[in-house]
Amino acid sequence: MQDPINEEIKKKFGDKIEIKKIDVDTNFELASKFTVHAVPTLILERDGAVFKRYTGVTQARILEADINAALK
Repeated sequence: MQDPINEEIKKKFGDKIEIKKIDVDTNFELASKFTVHAVPTLILERDGAVFKRYTGVTQARILEADINAALK
C-alpha cells in the first residue's frame, strides 16, 4: 500500500530525494539500527540524521509537507 505513494512522491520530487526500500527480514541489522518494529516504517533523513519517522501507511500529502520542510 505504501509503494504507490512512494512512487508518487519520487515523481514529484525527482532527484531532490532518494527513496530506499529494505526487507527487514533479510536486513535485520539495519532494521535494528533504525529500531524498526512495524512495517511499513518510513524514516526521513536530513544531513544524515533522522528528521521525521512514520509507522504505518503514510499519506502523500503528509510526506510532501515534511519533505518540503526537510529540503529548506
